[in-house]
Amino acid sequence: MAVKIRLRRMGQKKAPFYRIIVADSRSPRNGRFIDEIGTYDPSKDPSEFHIDEEAAKKWIANGAQPTEVVGKLFKVAGIIK
Repeated sequence: MAVKIRLRRMGQKKAPFYRIIVADSRSPRNGRFIDEIGTYDPSKDPSEFHIDEEAAKKWIANGAQPTEVVGKLFKVAGIIK
């Protein structure tokens, strides 16, 4: 089972809000997930995000692969280098 750390779209039309989740790579974008580890709000200036660093490091150590956007957020937060 390949596990990904990715974004789940929430919010209203034209006002996106994302949750950072851990999910099986085969599940749909807004489908079933394993764990929720943070949030990301790109509509604010500057964009705002909150990540549970402990949970993120645990999932990465267990082999979960972050997507491109989540990887950038992790670099800004200092979770990965």
